Amino acid sequence: MDNYINLIKLSVGSESVETLIDWQESRAAKTSDGLPRHVTRMWPKREAEILRGGSIYWVIKGTIQCRQRILRLDEVIGSDGIRRCAIVLDPEVHRTQAALKRPFQGWRYLKPEDAPPDLPHSREADDALPDDLNRALAEIGVL
Repeated sequence: MDNYINLIKLSVGSESVETLIDWQESRAAKTSDGLPRHVTRMWPKREAEILRGGSIYWVIKGTIQCRQRILRLDEVIGSDGIRRCAIVLDPEVHRTQAALKRPFQGWRYLKPEDAPPDLPHSREADDALPDDLNRALAEIGVL
């Protein structure tokens, strides 16, 4: 049995995996050590399990399309004085098989057995499919 847990999160505003990567490469999305991060209001209660090998799975346009390893969770205090959680990510983005996901707020835990598998390395350089085709193939379980 796996001893880690993943997170799943909507990538609001991302049109594709490429636009997610572009945003993360901007200075605003990086920690002082140059690693990408995502700041969220809630601190995961299952922090220890996440840090044992968990990833964040990104939902883009209603479909899980990629993941990134979570390296650490940093405390961030906003200008409003509220404590937040910066999820610090490995910059390497792993494309996954497409899996449909309905909208939700915040992040959720995702068990390893429920996570879509990574695409084989031979397919990582494939051109991205149009969103409607990607979604249709995910609906019938082809991807």
